[in-house]
Amino acid sequence: MNSRLNASTLLFLLTFALTYYCLGASFVESFVNYRTWGLIGADEFTAYHQALSPLIVRIMVIPIAIKSVLVILLLWFRPLGVPRWPIFFAIVFELINWASTFAVQIPIQIQLSDVGNSPALIEKLIFTDWLRKITSIANALLFFWLMIGLLKTTSPGDSERLK
Repeated sequence: MNSRLNASTLLFLLTFALTYYCLGASFVESFVNYRTWGLIGADEFTAYHQALSPLIVRIMVIPIAIKSVLVILLLWFRPLGVPRWPIFFAIVFELINWASTFAVQIPIQIQLSDVGNSPALIEKLIFTDWLRKITSIANALLFFWLMIGLLKTTSPGDSERLK
């Protein structure tokens, strides 16, 4: 194991992996799941929505919450090559996503649980989710850039091994 693969590097790698896992999971939710809800019959929608909610918590919400905590930890435990200032941007992206989730998305989901299949509410859910998509994409790009910086600082010996 490389001596540079310490706890802060592992923290960054886990955060990087969760960033992309959560982005992919949220894309499936937004671009596949939400867009097919209109095909579910009114009688079945409430049962479907209630069955889906706990699954979303396990598959999306818990990993996103863990990722948010890990991003905050990166303020203090960053590997070489990862500056502090981009972590502040990542935290802002996380805060925007959580604010949108609690202020906009969850209230719409509660309404859908109450009224059932509502095309207007589903369209509102899809439209308002773009804020989270934009900040999640920005965060993923930020972490990609940070990974490049990390790789540059952890691989100076590679050129020696290739000679």
